[in-house]
Order: sequence, then C-alpha cells, then structure tokens
Amino acid sequence: MPMVIGVVAGAVVLALLVIVGIFKLMWRVAEPNEALIISGSKHRTEGLEEGMGFRIVTGRGTLVLPGVQAVRKLSLDLNETELHVDCVTHQGIPLKVRGVVIFKVGDDFVSIANAARRFLDQQKLMSERVHNVFAGHLRSIVGGLTVEDMIRDREKLTGQTRAACGTEMEKLGLIVDSLQIHEIEDPTGYIRNLAAPHAAAVQRDARIAQAESNRLATEAEQQSFARMAEATRDSEILQAGYQAERDKAAAKARQAGPLADAAARQEVVVQETRVAELEAHRREQQLQADVRKPADAKAYEKRTLAEAERDARISAAQAKAKETELAAAAEATRVKAAAAAEAEATKSRGAAAAEATRATGEAEAAAAQAKGLAEAEATRAQGLAEAEAIKARAAALADNQEAVVAQQLAERWPEIVQAGASAFGNVDNMVLLNGADGMADMFAKALTMGGTGLGLARQLLSSMNQNGTPPAGSGTAGLNGFVPPRPEKVTVEKDEG
Repeated sequence: MPMVIGVVAGAVVLALLVIVGIFKLMWRVAEPNEALIISGSKHRTEGLEEGMGFRIVTGRGTLVLPGVQAVRKLSLDLNETELHVDCVTHQGIPLKVRGVVIFKVGDDFVSIANAARRFLDQQKLMSERVHNVFAGHLRSIVGGLTVEDMIRDREKLTGQTRAACGTEMEKLGLIVDSLQIHEIEDPTGYIRNLAAPHAAAVQRDARIAQAESNRLATEAEQQSFARMAEATRDSEILQAGYQAERDKAAAKARQAGPLADAAARQEVVVQETRVAELEAHRREQQLQADVRKPADAKAYEKRTLAEAERDARISAAQAKAKETELAAAAEATRVKAAAAAEAEATKSRGAAAAEATRATGEAEAAAAQAKGLAEAEATRAQGLAEAEAIKARAAALADNQEAVVAQQLAERWPEIVQAGASAFGNVDNMVLLNGADGMADMFAKALTMGGTGLGLARQLLSSMNQNGTPPAGSGTAGLNGFVPPRPEKVTVEKDEG
C-alpha cells in the first residue's frame, strides 16, 4: 500500500513537471523593445487586412503551439544611417551633403506589420534601404535650392526632406525620429568665395580695431609719460619750496637775536608813546575843567539872560498890541451901536409919521411931503453917523496906526489865510525838508505871502491921514480885493533825516 502511494505521488510529480516543461516551451513573452510575429494559424488583428496570416504581440506573453506556429522577433530599437549624398544645386554647383537619419519601426500594429513583411529576415539591411530613400529625395530637393538658401536656412532643407520621405517611410513601417544635416562640402570653392567679401570686411574691421587700439595705447603711454613729467616737475617744485623754507628758517634763526633787541626797543618806544598820550589827555581834561567849562557856563548865562530879556520884550509888545486891538474893537463896536441906534430912531420916526399921516387923514400931497422929509432926515442922520465913525476912526489912527491895522487884519484874517493857502492850490508833488520844522517854515512863508495886505493897509491909512477921507476903493474893499500871486507849481523837498 505505501508503495502504491509513492508510485502515484511520483507519477503526479512527473506529470506536473511535464506540464510545466510543455508550458514553458509554449509560452513566449515579448520584450519592451521588440514585437513577436506569430505565424502558422489564421488570426484577425484589429487594423490589419483580413487573412494576414500572422499575429503581433507587444509587451506581453502568449501561448504558441510548437510545430504548428512559428515565432519570430522584430526589433523596435532606434536605428541610424549616415547620409553621404552628392548633389547639384539649382545654380549647377556640385555639393556633398553629410548628415544622419535616426529612425525606428512604428509602435502601432500597422507599422509593425508593414516592417515585418519587408524587413523581418533582413533587419540588417534596413539602414541601407533608408539611406537610398533619403538620398534620392535629398538630391531632388537640393536641385531646387541655391547654395545661399542651403547655408542660410538648413531647417528648410531638413523639413522638405522629411516631408518628402514621410510617405515612403510610412509604407515601410518606419518613422523618422531625427534628421540632421551635418556638413555641406563645396569642392569648387563657391562657398569660400562667397564668404571672401565678408571675411575681408571682418579682417578690415579687425585691422581698424587693432590700429585704434594701438592709437589709444600710444595716447595712454604719452599721457602716462606726461603725468610722470608733471609729477617730476611738481616734486622738484616742492623740493625747491621746502629748501626755500629751510633757508628762510635758517636766516630767521640767524636774525632772531637782532629782531628780539629791535622788538624790545620798539616795545619801550610804544610804552613811552602811550605815557605821552595819557599825559596829553590828562592835560586836556584839566584844561576842559579849568577853562572851557567856566567859559561855557558864562556864555550860557549871558545867552539865557538875553533870551529872557528878548522874550519879555516880545510879551510886552504882544500885550500892548492886544490891548490896542481890544480898544479899537470896542470903539468900532460903539460907533456901530450909535449908528444902529440912530437908524432905529429914524425908522421909528418914519413909522410914527406914517401912522400919524394915516391917522389924521391928511391929503396925499401932505403925506408925500412928510415922507420925503422923513427920508431926508434919515439920510442926514446916517451921513452924520458915518461921518462920526470916520472921525473916530481917523482919531484912533492918529493915536495908534498899528492898532487900526491890527484891527483891520483881525477882521479880514480868514480872507488873508485863505489867500495864503491858495498858493498851494496847484501843487502836484510836495516833498518836506526838516520834518515838522520844514512844514512850519512853509506855512509861515505862505502866510507872509498873504500878509502883504499889511503894507496895503498902511498905505490906505497914510492916504486917510493926508486927505481926511479914505481913497476910492480903499477900506475893507481894498483888503477884500487883494489876491496874492499863485504859483503854477510848488515843490517842497522833505529831508528824510
């Protein structure tokens, strides 16, 4: 019994081993960079034509029947091919183009199927086929371009080549990852000659720049030499100045003794001079105290006494003039009162006569006669009053002419002041000198101009003394008719000080 169990277990293990071996023999796994092409049975793959007869597996495992199906691998790695193409440009210039193409099999099933049908057993010849495709299209494209276009815009050449080869590469199941044009060789020297003018211009600019640099360097050297010479000159000048200062100090040291003696003597002279000045000042002060001040005091005393005596005389004269003025005014008032009383009496008599005439009912002729008599009497009384007044005025004039003149001036003083003030009627600009004193002097002069009526009054009084009666146009009318001259323009300067 145990033997049977061991045989059964061994058989089971052997069967498992056989199954594992067969599975391993049938199981195929595609690597990431390859595709499994399984043929030998009919398969239908999405995107492929029906009846393709093979199956494509990428990135996973699958079972394959040994002896019934065949399994082959197609590489999906990158490949490259060198381009060495002899071309002729649109200008007929032969060129050799050097470049490289990097390509691979497409990742989709259509591209893998196309590549498998063409390169499955000839994968090593894939680069040669790609080179032939690109060489043909590159020659065609270069034939339509000029050398200048190829040099200035290589991207255009690359883009047109990739676009022209795209359809054919797609049919081959290949895609181009990169196309680079490395070099364009010119056996005829056209490119070199094309660059010659630019090279010459660059060489010219380089020579000009070198010459300019040399000139600047020379100028810098000359400036450096000039600064060195200037520094040397300044150093020598400073050294000479220091030497002069040393010589001056030495000479000063040698003269220190005599200078000290002279300074001492000078100080003695200065002190003696100050003593003499102080003595002279003292004497001057003594003279001021002994002589000048007493003399000034005496002069002041005399001047004060003289001024007091003058003021007393002026006050007495003013008082006398005032007294005379008051007396003349009183006399004039008295004469006026008498004349007014006589006139009032005459008026009363005339009124009484008229009243008596109306009362008694005398005839019209008698009334007219009485009225004429009354008027004649009034006229006689008025004449007598005026004669009396003239006689009184003449008597007063004989006693004191100055009082009469003062009385006349007092009566007409407003007109006199107004006539004096009219001198400034046409004044445009007035500048005062000496401040308030200048203003007082100006008004005094103006009043003096108006006071010229005083002389006229005295002349009138003299005429009255000679003839006994005032001349025609005299009296108050003479004073009223007096008009002082009026200047056209008066300018008075004012002293700001």
